[in-house]
Amino acid sequence: MSTKKIIVALDGHSSCGKSTFAKAIAARLGYIFIDTGAMYRAVTLYALEHGAIRSGMVDEQAVEAMLDQINIDFRFNAQRGASDIYVNGDLVEGKIRTIEVSNCVSAISSIAAVRQKLVAMQQEMGVRKGVVMDGRDIGTVVFPEAELKIYMTADPKVRAERRYAELQAKGDSVTFEEVYANVVSRDEADMTRAISPLRRAEDAILLDNTQMSVEEQMAWFMERYNDIISR
Repeated sequence: MSTKKIIVALDGHSSCGKSTFAKAIAARLGYIFIDTGAMYRAVTLYALEHGAIRSGMVDEQAVEAMLDQINIDFRFNAQRGASDIYVNGDLVEGKIRTIEVSNCVSAISSIAAVRQKLVAMQQEMGVRKGVVMDGRDIGTVVFPEAELKIYMTADPKVRAERRYAELQAKGDSVTFEEVYANVVSRDEADMTRAISPLRRAEDAILLDNTQMSVEEQMAWFMERYNDIISR
């Protein structure tokens, strides 16, 4: 393994396996994985629990006012072999994955003050390199200088099927139609928001994993990683 360390930036649509892929890359390279989507979900959960979101409507001023009260950190969980996310010292890994949080996270992500706070946190986390970060604006806003940028996507129905299977496994009583509608609406919200919309960076490599296995994706990645490391 090379001693040269880089930043790997993964952007793309919801439910296309970015976090799973990023975790696998980090484990393979011995890098730190930073789940930026989980950070936005954590803020969304906090807003839901503290009354800044009611009946699906977000009170932006209330969210902005509570940002200084939110401290987010990641702690490695040896049992899972991955990092768990904590808010103000409380484990929220399971709570942030509900459909209620999913339905509100795009609205929270579009608030400029939220993005400014979390981008600053993410940039601080990546100062020493040797990190894998996934999200919507990593290669375009957070780390435009990242040595390896990947833009991930997959067919919306395939993404919805994957997400539905995850939720079913957790015992969530949600229908496939609800999950598919959430995937489609999040794509629209992510790509059309005024602040840091989802888009492919000019130097990002496209990875459509609609028909790819996890093993095929890793082989695809390692080929490109080794090319950069050997330069």
